[in-house]
Amino acid sequence: MSPTAPDAGEPIPFFSQAATFERLWPAVEKALEDVFDSGKFSHGKQVGELETALAEYTGARHVIGVNSGTDALVLLLRACGLRPGDGVLVPAYSFFATASAVELAGGRPQFVDIDPETYAMDPTALDAAVTPRSRFVMPVHLFHTMADVEAVQAVARRHGLTVVEDSAEAIGMRRHGVHAGLHGVGGVLSFFPSKTLGAIGDAGAVLTDDPEVADTVAALRHHGRGGPTLNDFPAISTQSALVGGNSKMDDIQAAVLLAKLPLLEEHIARRAALAAAYTARLRDLPGVLRLPRTTAERPDDRDVHYVYLIETEHRDALAAHLARQGIGTEVYYPLPLPHQPAFGHLGHRPGDFPHAEAAARHALALPFHPDLRPGDLDRVCDTLGSFLATTRTTA
Repeated sequence: MSPTAPDAGEPIPFFSQAATFERLWPAVEKALEDVFDSGKFSHGKQVGELETALAEYTGARHVIGVNSGTDALVLLLRACGLRPGDGVLVPAYSFFATASAVELAGGRPQFVDIDPETYAMDPTALDAAVTPRSRFVMPVHLFHTMADVEAVQAVARRHGLTVVEDSAEAIGMRRHGVHAGLHGVGGVLSFFPSKTLGAIGDAGAVLTDDPEVADTVAALRHHGRGGPTLNDFPAISTQSALVGGNSKMDDIQAAVLLAKLPLLEEHIARRAALAAAYTARLRDLPGVLRLPRTTAERPDDRDVHYVYLIETEHRDALAAHLARQGIGTEVYYPLPLPHQPAFGHLGHRPGDFPHAEAAARHALALPFHPDLRPGDLDRVCDTLGSFLATTRTTA
């Protein structure tokens, strides 16, 4: 049954999964009852089942469930041998956790300007940014497409760098048939509620084909080796001690994700259809809009739209106009990472990362999720079009 059109003044949220949960509620309720009946609310059966299901979906040999995408990055970097002060090359335009995870793991972020087409790190800028301190490079797959991992790997080989991937937004994305997160030593997934596969709170996972990395991440998420008692880790108790933390995934989140996983491909297809509909409506509007562009070149490449991002020089005024009409938007991301106060000690100045800075000024994400109704999309586009026509007339 097709969703009904919204009333003219009905708010259109930036994100919602209310209709999805209404549809899935019997499965979710059963999964939650199983958790409560088991009495095991963390690091239990549901987590193990989710890890197995995600390994089958992504093709990863090992999937380790953790409590957030941020912790997944921290644990992956530590498991890959990050030492205090090691440089980790990351894009200048990304979510805060891309860089904060580096510092939390003991490293030092080294920022690289982005390719304005993909929003991922520019391989040419990456080559120029390598220093004697650099030991890792962490490309990020943002919004709807993957970074140029082949070019990143070529730079990494030239300089002896280890590649890990911030693939938090990239479930379902593939390049040359390989799932995001599996082109380097490992990658991560985030299951924050608004993600393509979202939980009802925070949750994440590490993906890797390396058994040693997997074992280390598994230990780090539960206090490490030689932790509370050696009996907790009998298979690895003879290895050297390793201090970890409490980064285990909740079984409630795992249960919800298991209930939603059968809809993932349907939701990815729905997102593709919504993106195509937005593009068809927006590409001929008056004024200057930059729309997402695909980078998939081969049959085994696959983009997945996590958000639908446009760019306009009138971003802030447009966001305010849409908000007055009850239409939610999000700014991804309002300040490039090198200019965040938390990284001010690294000494970067405005103008150092021109493409990242331009994206931060111009990018705006429109309402975009599988529960979005056709009438919602039409109203967003109509409202956006009227704004652009007015802006063009008064310019």
